[in-house]
Amino acid sequence: MKICVVGAGAIGGMLAARLAHGGFSTSVIARGKHLAAIRADGLTLKSPEGVINVPLAAEESPATLAARVGRQDAVIITLKAHQIPDMLGRLAPLIEPETVVVPAINGLPWWYFFREGGRFDGQPIQRLDPEGRLFGLLDPHRVLGCVVHASGEVTAPGEVTWNGQKTFVLGEPDGSLSRRLNGLADALHRAGLEPRVSERIRDEIWMKLIGNTSFNPVAALTRARMDRICANPELIAFIRSVMHEMMRVADAYGIRQLVDVERRLEIAQSIGPVKVSMHQDIELGRKMEVDAIVGAFIELAEKAGVPVPLTSALHGLISELSRNVPPY
Repeated sequence: MKICVVGAGAIGGMLAARLAHGGFSTSVIARGKHLAAIRADGLTLKSPEGVINVPLAAEESPATLAARVGRQDAVIITLKAHQIPDMLGRLAPLIEPETVVVPAINGLPWWYFFREGGRFDGQPIQRLDPEGRLFGLLDPHRVLGCVVHASGEVTAPGEVTWNGQKTFVLGEPDGSLSRRLNGLADALHRAGLEPRVSERIRDEIWMKLIGNTSFNPVAALTRARMDRICANPELIAFIRSVMHEMMRVADAYGIRQLVDVERRLEIAQSIGPVKVSMHQDIELGRKMEVDAIVGAFIELAEKAGVPVPLTSALHGLISELSRNVPPY
């Protein structure tokens, strides 16, 4: 299996390193100093399991990479949500008729209502796709849903430090158990990861979203690592209330709650002293995924007619922070 990982940051770098180490023909799309380091010295992954270094084909352009390695069996996207529109239209050189595209991304995915089966079936999420053009840039039938439960940081050019969590939940948008779904799950398993196959991938999306939407903005606003947030009773009380609001919206969409709020908080506590994505972004001067992680949820709450005053206030705070700390 030939696999290209688009975005070699914390999650993409970890995934690419594990796949290459597992013997798969793996390539990456990267940029800047990170790309230069991968080209020169390979990609290094540090984790509780040890240190590995793997050589990878790495390019900034999908077309240039395709000229080197050809079309791919799977393309895994690990970009920030706001980077995806520009990239989708550039993936064509890597794609053949049977290629599966796997957005392993934070927040609500742009394809959420594709084959969802409810009253909004097939509609775009305006916060993520205001012009409704993403389904035109990439045929949504190629998409395989993915929810990532792992954390890491790019700690130097060409180097990713990973916390050891390695669960990847995979699912078809229509809930079917396809050959391509089971094939990719098998590949991740052989790469030493822990894939799970789900017939209800949106349940899994909401399970992670509830943690992301409640914790990520708080981490960016306070600059606190997860262990510090979890040790602060006032912050946890606020986060608990946001989670309850979010679960009411999830209920309106027929989502089966995989865990209750208290268990979701326990899962967050188990992550340890890591910087979550928005915390990393604000410190590095990168644009935060405000729309994918918070704004899109607010849109779905409005569609469902469920009031979410605390989450709306949190959205206002993190949006204003994003406007006043412009990325470089």
